[in-house]
Amino acid sequence: MSLVTRPLPALHGIFAASVKSRAWWLCRDGNLPSTSRNSCTEPSNGGSTMELEVIDCSEQTYYENVAAAAEDEEDDEEEVLEWSKDATYYENAAAAEDEDDDEEEALEWSKDELDAISALFDQPMRQKPLKPPNPVRQRPLPLPLPHKTRLPNAPAPKQHIRLAARVALSSRSSFSDQVCKNPEVLIGIAREIAVLPLESEVSIVLDRWARFLRKGSLSMTIQELGHMGLPERALQTLCWAQRQTALPLFPDDRILASTIEVLARFDQLKMEDALEQCLPSASRAVLEAMVSGFIRAGKVGLARKLLELARINKRTLNPSVHVKLMLEAVRMPNGYGLAAALLDELGERPELHLRQQDCTAVMKVCVKLRRYVAVESLFSWFRESGGSPTVVMYTTVIHSRCRDDQHREALALAWEMEQNASCLLDLPAYRVLVKLCMALHDPERGFRYLARMKEAGFVPTSDMYGELIRGYAAEGRMAKCRQLIREAELAGVKLERRLLSRLSDMGVEHS
Repeated sequence: MSLVTRPLPALHGIFAASVKSRAWWLCRDGNLPSTSRNSCTEPSNGGSTMELEVIDCSEQTYYENVAAAAEDEEDDEEEVLEWSKDATYYENAAAAEDEDDDEEEALEWSKDELDAISALFDQPMRQKPLKPPNPVRQRPLPLPLPHKTRLPNAPAPKQHIRLAARVALSSRSSFSDQVCKNPEVLIGIAREIAVLPLESEVSIVLDRWARFLRKGSLSMTIQELGHMGLPERALQTLCWAQRQTALPLFPDDRILASTIEVLARFDQLKMEDALEQCLPSASRAVLEAMVSGFIRAGKVGLARKLLELARINKRTLNPSVHVKLMLEAVRMPNGYGLAAALLDELGERPELHLRQQDCTAVMKVCVKLRRYVAVESLFSWFRESGGSPTVVMYTTVIHSRCRDDQHREALALAWEMEQNASCLLDLPAYRVLVKLCMALHDPERGFRYLARMKEAGFVPTSDMYGELIRGYAAEGRMAKCRQLIREAELAGVKLERRLLSRLSDMGVEHS
């Protein structure tokens, strides 16, 4: 029988002890009270009241002793339980140690078992032969990811590519090949010629560089002499190239075209009467250089005559020559007719190859000629040919639509231009957008464009301030007019006197 299931001792002894203590407590005079019933009911001499009090006190003491005994019993039970838990813990620990000993004895290997296991590892393991890959079930390569196939940066300009190629090939190319096409060397030759005295010949400089020159090298030198305003030195350089027999520097159309362009620009080409004789034998590059020289000299008549002779002789020139002549003709007071004729000739061509700059220039000419349908046709043709419009082309088309009173279509194109990440708005673009907002009677949108323009670092012009002030004045918002006038004065922009006088009549004060 365990300690937990052992019966607890009876309370008989405890009650007896409590009775004895009560009897001792009741004995005050040395005489124990009688246990008979008569002693409780029949009072003695002079002591009946005292006996009743003693009986009451004895009952109270009895209940107190019973409660104390119960508490002692509970303490004894807790001690017994704690002792039983400790005994169970030690018994379980001993049983666990016995089980561990049995497991250790069971895990011991015999010698025969160890020999059998080692013999298994001594034999080589059989491996399966590799199968050849099945071409039918061969896994396809993964598709290329966009972030790995896309170029890290935008394509470099041609000049950067040429510079990089020149640096890469410099170790393998000779010194002559490095010099004959080097712009710094060729421009340096022109500067050396420019500082020569007037009585000196260009051969003093050119003879030192003769062994490094090749065909076409001196074309850049002659063009630089033309930029310096030295057409005589350009002609002397051409004559020196013609005299060279050891090196085949001439005939070369590039040198001849550069010289003719410089001479025609400075009105020193004395062949106006011999244009018909030289036209059949002249190359296309020479004819285009002659027309460009006449245009830059302001001789629009001679340039037009040369183009007409080329058309009669069925000589097709570059469309950029026609574009240059149209731009020069539009600048003249009586040149709108010539520009319109050149535009019609350009439109009659079966194949039109225009660069982006030339297409934008033709659009500007059409806007001045009020041919807005031609602007839309050119814009559509340029997009269909795969070109990407620039901010200049967008601005030109928006201006054309504003002139044609197509304000909603112009606003839609303006939104398209703003969504194009490659188009950064410039000052002319902001001017056109502000005028478009004023045509739509939306000065708030125009004011927002003005604020964006200031954030971009541009200074608004007087006509932009004037357009916004007129728009707010038409709506009666004089406080906004005063604010714009104050901003214009702080920016140093002078407004029109007519506008200021009109605002004074409306009661708007200004300094």
